[in-house]
Amino acid sequence: MIVRKNMGRASPLVLVTLVLGFCFATYNLVTMIMHSRAISKWVEDDANGGIFFDPVIKMPENVRKPKNARLPFHVAVTATDATYSQWQCRIMYYWYKKKDLPGSDMGGFTRILHSGSPDNFMDEIPTIVVDPLPEGLDRGYIVLNRPWAFVQWLEKATIEEDYILMAEPDHIFINPLPNLASGGFPAAFPFFYIKPADYGKVLRKFFPEEMGPVTNIDPIGNSPVIIKKDLLKKIAPTWMNVSLKMKDDPETDEAFGWVLEMYAYAVGSALHGVQHILRKDFMLQPPWDFEIGKKFIIHYTYGCDYNMKGELMYGEIGEWRFDKRSFLRGPPPRNLSLPPPGVPESVVTLVKMVNEATANIPNWEA
Repeated sequence: MIVRKNMGRASPLVLVTLVLGFCFATYNLVTMIMHSRAISKWVEDDANGGIFFDPVIKMPENVRKPKNARLPFHVAVTATDATYSQWQCRIMYYWYKKKDLPGSDMGGFTRILHSGSPDNFMDEIPTIVVDPLPEGLDRGYIVLNRPWAFVQWLEKATIEEDYILMAEPDHIFINPLPNLASGGFPAAFPFFYIKPADYGKVLRKFFPEEMGPVTNIDPIGNSPVIIKKDLLKKIAPTWMNVSLKMKDDPETDEAFGWVLEMYAYAVGSALHGVQHILRKDFMLQPPWDFEIGKKFIIHYTYGCDYNMKGELMYGEIGEWRFDKRSFLRGPPPRNLSLPPPGVPESVVTLVKMVNEATANIPNWEA
């Protein structure tokens, strides 16, 4: 009887010990779950009112990296010697120099010129010349040269920084850009039109079932991406080979069209088990994004057409317009007219930044 009573009733010390043990176990479990979520992908469906979860924005800076630590990245942009590419690179480089301010982790800058020979801007813009793909291999799809250009650059260049930002000529830095990557997790911008789940049948040709569901493929392209140099060295050859195989497959080529090379990078990185931190604040794209806010890059790939009431006329030639494709054979003139009242801040800022760059770059219209 006495033994049964002692076994059935725990002492206060034992109870306290058990409670503390459960508390620690619960804390560890919650911590593991939160950490697991923090390295997963985050998807926002604006049309359905979804919530975009961005762990880097929500994660305190002093947790993500030591206070005042600087993790510089090298800015790399692939380009051709066409006038259309040259004037965009000149504007981009101008703003790269202007935005290397406190809060920025930008290091060196390289234009990777994949035309096979130097052009007239070697002294103005830090440049390395690499070879284009063999004639005919790109089948008129010039951006297939991008992964091949990165493969060559990574093999032949001495890059001091441990991280690389893959950028494009039509990027303008609007705020000092910190290193948004976190160790083995690169940072990338999620594109609404990159939808791996919608192309499962096609993607299975390049992403076998043993690699998991096609939703393991991030909804991204290769730019903008901040990534560890050593990781990019592993991914780049795969990205190049997947690009060429996709272009060689008629069904895939038809399905992906002008974004084929973007899908190829997303697949290539997924084949290496790489997941990206998706940052919607990485970039804005006028005219669809209205405000600058705390975003870091303007991507002016879309035409901006408005009537004089400030109303968007997308798909039509506006009474006022800015479209980079209007300047295929020569740079835009200095002092472009500003948009009419009512046009979003993003478009106004874009034109003002183009005007400032062209006013200060020597021999602009030459």
